[in-house]
Amino acid sequence: MKVDVTIREMQIEDIKQVQQVAKTSWHYTYEGIIPYDIQKSFLNSAYSDEMMQKRLKNSFIWVSEVGGKIVGFINFSPVKENGKAELAAVYILPEHHGKGIGTSLLKKGIKTLEGIKEIGINVEKDNHIGTTFYKAKGFNIVSEFDDYFDGHILKTVRMVLKVEN
Repeated sequence: MKVDVTIREMQIEDIKQVQQVAKTSWHYTYEGIIPYDIQKSFLNSAYSDEMMQKRLKNSFIWVSEVGGKIVGFINFSPVKENGKAELAAVYILPEHHGKGIGTSLLKKGIKTLEGIKEIGINVEKDNHIGTTFYKAKGFNIVSEFDDYFDGHILKTVRMVLKVEN
């Protein structure tokens, strides 16, 4: 079911809502995969006010709104000279999954980031929500590795999308 979604660049006043989307999505996605205390510790550092301000300044973040409320966001690194960019995060509130919001955010990044030829992302192998989404969008697994994450070993897959301009 399509919903009326607005996609726009993130603003500094959006930080609290984006932090809430990240927290809710992480706990939903990684329950049973990453221990809760490790999730909490990661979220507190990666999505602190200071880190969010750094992300806003040094990367590209778009938010999706439904009814004036932020329900998702996507975060890309700047595009390197070789046309490669990292997809740092794409999170949608669980109740808004399957409505095309993640797809719209991904398309916005591809359309807006100049010179983009390839998007890479590391995904936890058991994150079936993420891996299913990325595969459906044309990302391919290029490698697998163990990622040491705050004392917890994660099975991680490296996925890449070749962008046709």
